[in-house]
Amino acid sequence: MTNPALQEVIALLGHPAAGTPAQYLFERVVVGDSLDWRFVTLEVQPEQLAAAFAGLEAMNFRGCLLAGLLQQPAAELLPAISPAARFAGGCSLVERTSDGLRGHLTSGRGLVEAVRLHTDPAATAAVIIGSGLLARATALELTLAGVPELVVADPWENGGDSLVTAIAGIEGGQACLLPAEPELLIPERAGLVVVADDQRPFPTSCSLTGLREDLVVVDASLEPKASLVLEAATAARSCRVDGLEVATAILAIDFQLLTGIEADAELLRDALDEFLDC
Repeated sequence: MTNPALQEVIALLGHPAAGTPAQYLFERVVVGDSLDWRFVTLEVQPEQLAAAFAGLEAMNFRGCLLAGLLQQPAAELLPAISPAARFAGGCSLVERTSDGLRGHLTSGRGLVEAVRLHTDPAATAAVIIGSGLLARATALELTLAGVPELVVADPWENGGDSLVTAIAGIEGGQACLLPAEPELLIPERAGLVVVADDQRPFPTSCSLTGLREDLVVVDASLEPKASLVLEAATAARSCRVDGLEVATAILAIDFQLLTGIEADAELLRDALDEFLDC
């Protein structure tokens, strides 16, 4: 029998953990839904992550979010992970189930949900800029949604080959590599452009060209005012989807997974705006 005096606890485990908006946003939503829950933010060294997971389970935490350098090692440490987490090689959320801890990667799904508010993500070819965890998660979700082709470019590492190969391994997946230096030219057949790196700004050494009025351009960075990509999209009169929209969609999914309650997306967006303005 559950003791009604015990509160449900959710944690953010991060390295670094400072500056992450999750606790602020979750507490705002919890207050809005009148849940007597607690959220804690904890700094965890990557080499201590296995011990942190054991403590999470021992203390019956509801689950946790993962930030920074903890997302990739989590995929190797957890006893069960989702197909998206396995494909991308990382986890952003851990839930405690009756069978133990299970890891999820919600970022790609959230980004695609943000895109759906503006266009059908499967309507045309899409350009994925980046090849890290968010790019891999987004590429998987777009492929599963039925995108006819993914064009991959990585101006940070001048890579992307491994992501193209991984997409080709999915049933129905079609992908090709687009050279990114010194100019990244958006193909005419593409209707969606996603800058799928929320940690690094678009490199100034690479010029993004070929933006058009009929494009939807996404930049997952949480600093939309500093985004050269969104600035170029505005000049080209493209439809813009900024990192605040993406983060709101991801956090709504996280909240639903961890609480079983559908989050108020508008409340989340307002709270994120407040946090970033502080």
